[in-house]
This record gives sequence, C-alpha cells and structure tokens, in this order.
Amino acid sequence: MKQILTYLLFFVSLNTFAQTMINIENRLTTSLNGKWNIIIDPYENGYYDYRYEPHAEGYFKNAIEKNESELLEYSFDTDEMLYVPGDWNSQMEKLLFYEGTVWYKNSFDYDLSSAKRLFIHFGAVNYDAKVYLNGEMLGHHEGGFTPFQYEITDKIKAKGNFVVVKVDNKRLQDAVPTVNTDWYNYGGITRPVTLIETEKTFISEYSIQLKKGDKGTIAGKIKLDGSSKKQKITVTIDEASITKEVETDNNGIVEFEINAELVLWSPNSPKLYQVKIESETDMITDKIGFRTIETRGTDILLNGKTIYLKGISIHEEAAYQNGARAFSKDHAKVLLGWAKELSCNYVRLAHYTHNEAMVKMADELGLLVWAEIPVYWTISWEKEATYKNAENQLATMINRDKNRASIILWSMANETPVSEPRFHFLSDLVSTARELDPSRLITAAMERHYTDDKTLLIDDPFGELVDVLGCNAYIGWYDGLPEKCADIKWETIYNKPVVISEFGGGAMFGNHGDKLERWTEEYQEDLYIENIKMFEKVDFIKGMTPWILKDFKSPRRHQPRIQNFWNVKGLVTDKGDKKKAFYVLKEFYDSISNE
Repeated sequence: MKQILTYLLFFVSLNTFAQTMINIENRLTTSLNGKWNIIIDPYENGYYDYRYEPHAEGYFKNAIEKNESELLEYSFDTDEMLYVPGDWNSQMEKLLFYEGTVWYKNSFDYDLSSAKRLFIHFGAVNYDAKVYLNGEMLGHHEGGFTPFQYEITDKIKAKGNFVVVKVDNKRLQDAVPTVNTDWYNYGGITRPVTLIETEKTFISEYSIQLKKGDKGTIAGKIKLDGSSKKQKITVTIDEASITKEVETDNNGIVEFEINAELVLWSPNSPKLYQVKIESETDMITDKIGFRTIETRGTDILLNGKTIYLKGISIHEEAAYQNGARAFSKDHAKVLLGWAKELSCNYVRLAHYTHNEAMVKMADELGLLVWAEIPVYWTISWEKEATYKNAENQLATMINRDKNRASIILWSMANETPVSEPRFHFLSDLVSTARELDPSRLITAAMERHYTDDKTLLIDDPFGELVDVLGCNAYIGWYDGLPEKCADIKWETIYNKPVVISEFGGGAMFGNHGDKLERWTEEYQEDLYIENIKMFEKVDFIKGMTPWILKDFKSPRRHQPRIQNFWNVKGLVTDKGDKKKAFYVLKEFYDSISNE
C-alpha cells in the first residue's frame, strides 16, 4: 500500500506543476544568447493602449514600416541592444535603478525536421515575462529565478522567426519575493535562452538518487513526454557495473530500485558517476553523485557520519563586475572557489534559486548546499495566488536540481515573522517539498527572541516541521557590540540540529581603526572572533553560514563613502580583496575535522 501511495504522489507531482526539462546542457540545443534588440518602455505603451487595455498590435508584433508614410512609433531593429543572458542594470548606466518594462527581441532561423520537436527554454527572467513567437503569445511566467519553457514545434518556420519577451521587474506586494528585499532587483533575461530539439517522445524528467537512509540502494524515477509512453528503458552506470532495464507504464512513468556498491559523494571526495538513461527513442547522460543525509537528535549525518557544516552565504552576483547578476560556470567557479579557499564544505545559496551552474559546480567541488526560494520577510501569507507562486518556484527548483548530490537542504523561507497564516503557508510548502523529494532535509532561516537580557530562545512553531533549524543572529552588529556575545546563553525547545544561517557585520576593505569603530576591518574581525567563541559553546549548533562571502549591491544601503548602495558585510570585496575577518573564519574552519 505504501508503494502505491508513493507512486501516486510522484504521479500527481509530475502533473500538478508545469515542469521544465532537466539537464538542458546534455541535450541537442541551439543557443539564443548574445545581443538582443530592446525597447525601454516605462509606460508599457507596447502592451496597453491609451485606455490601458491590452493592445492587439503591441510591440510583440515587431512591426516594420512598409513605406515612408506609415506611422510607427517603435523599431526594435534601430533601437538599443543588450546582452542575453545579463541584467539591464549593469549594462546601461541609465537603467542602473530602473524598475519597469523592457522589451527584448531576437531573430533566428531554424529548419526543424518533421520527426522532431522543438522547445524554447529560459533559464530565468526577472520578474514577469510575457513571451511571443512570430507575433503570437506563447505564455506568461512569473518568478525571477526559475526556468520555464514552451513547445514551439508547430509554430517555428525555417526562416525569419522572431521571439519577443516583455520583461517587467517591478516589485509587487503580493509577489515572491515581495517589495522589500536587501539585494539588487536585477531586471532582464538573466540566464541563458536555449532552443531544445527532441525526439517525438523523449526523456523529460528523472531522479537517480540513493534511497533515503540506504547507502546500497538507488531509487529511480523516470518520465517520458510524447505519444509513445510505454517503452523499455535502460539505466547504465558503467563504472559501478550497473545495467538496469525497466519499462514505463501507459503514463510514461516508471519507478525502480537498483542494488549498488558505490563510492559515496562527500566534500572530501566529491565522486560523480556518468549515468546514461536510454529509452527506445531517446538518450541522455548526467554526472550524478550518491550520498545520504539525515539527522539524529541534534546531529547532522552525511553518509551515516556526523558532520559540522562549515559554510558561508552567497548572493548570485558576479565578481569583478561592479555589480551584475551571475549566470555562468566561470562566475560559479570564482564564487565557490573563494568558499573553498575559506575552507568551507558548505554554502547557503541565498535568498532565491541560484543558476544551475552554481549547483553543478558545487557537485564538482564538493560543497554541500542549502537551496532556497525567495519567501522573504513580509510575504502576503493569506493570498492564494501568492502561495501558488511560491509553491511553483519550490517545485521547479526541486525538479531542476533533484539529482545534485551537493544539495542537502531545501529552505522554505528567510526571516519571516511568526503568525498563524505564515505557519499554514509554510506548512503547505513543506508538504509539497516532502512529496516531491523525501530524501533531503527541510529547513528555514528563522529568528529568535530574548527571554531575558542574556538568553536567546529558538521556539518558532514552524520549527516543529523542519529537520534542521536555521537561525539568523546579528549580535554585535544590530544587537549590541561584539563583547555582548560573551554573556549570551542559547536555548531551543527542539531536539534538532541548529545551523546559524546568518551572522556578521559590515566593513569597508582597507578602512582600519579601533575594534570598536564601525565599518573598520578590525570591528568586523572582532565581531567574528566573539561570535565564533559564543557558538563554540553551544552543543546543538552544528554549522553556520555567516553573512556573507562577497560584498553585494543593495539599494537599501545609503551610508556615503562606506556603502554607496553596497552591502559591505562580505568577507571578500567585489574585486577579490580579502578582509581580516576572512582569515578568522578560515582559521576556525581549519580547526574542525570532519574525518
């Protein structure tokens, strides 16, 4: 009966959410990256008429003047251009703080065989995207950090295609995230755009991971998309001497288990296996690591052994670019390389779903990952549409990244105030996450409160539903001076591991002074010293991700000469300069052995 229920939940999950194909880079693809024509449209004239009704002849028609007498008040081909992927804020000075609509257009040819299918895939568009092909709408997507796609098999032409995207990054009260954030609202087509050619029936989704709590059993799930749903499928892992033949049912779905002796993935040995999945009509490969993750009391166990999570928080912002959205393998290699240099075995990818290159690079480098969705601060908890938006972002993130061994924690929220509507909202997200992926741990970054002048208590009711308690604490920065740490006592009502998901303070690189002088490297250094000494005394704290690896842009930060729209809590500057606190944290991490 339990197996039947699990099957039904998997089947429902595959069909409830509009999931995209996974593992795009190992499919037959054509890149649409490069320079796109754009039109900056703050009044949305290209979408609404003067009565503010949707216009049937909007900019998505990509009209071209037929003669010198025709009145046409826009032209993609003679307007400006932006690079895709990329954000508009860093590419054009006049768009530095712009929030609103920009239209993007790209023209291309594609000769598609009648025996194939074609999809257009967007890695992410921030925030609201309306997509058109050859003047006709393909669809509407909301959410700035998750992929989406549309099938264009019957809409493509051999010559003269054009795709137009209306991108709107205006902040909205009932959006996810909401209007108030502490990061830059980078607008644009911020991740790659790709044409994906497939067979008529292809492998659209799969999960190949160890069964929860079982180092010797692979649990597999595969889904086909197309008319020939009942097929034989072979799963091969040559290095592990595994060949498994299975058959999908009439819905194109199959679940299976494989007994296996595997070298387990870990930060000390990030072993990845080449996995091949071959159906009668399609084939795809992936590099997959295998590991188990669980909790026991206040301990976190990786592959059955207790581990201390030596981490750092990271925003998806490229280094050496004076503020720009990160999207590439090179960007990931720099950011995660700094984390490795810091002696981390773990990173928190805050406060939204990062690009796929980050989690794949984490797999390769051996960094455990906390992945989260932007349910941040003051979400509209009671609005059904807001919940559905958050749930779809969660489901899409899990679908894209469920085969990444590095990811051990799905985070539901960050610093959200306790309330009954919030509890129900987050509880439902937890249920969805556990249905879609029962193998990983659930967490959230929660606040704590004082019961007296010196005692901090973690008792958020939502803590009952998570596996690992995340806690943000800024003692020494927003809460007193660093010396206050010495007197603080930590308590929790839960017999669960706690990770300190944020602590830290700001410092401008090269600004030196007394350790009590704000914004100096010495103040930040002392803050780290005192916080680390405090956390070392708390036996239920099993890891941390201080805030933050790199200085990042934020319109909330107004201190002249120091911030200038940058949050300077980073241990590293945008140009790679390491502050004194970097070495304090590295020394602490070097002193901890997880062998």
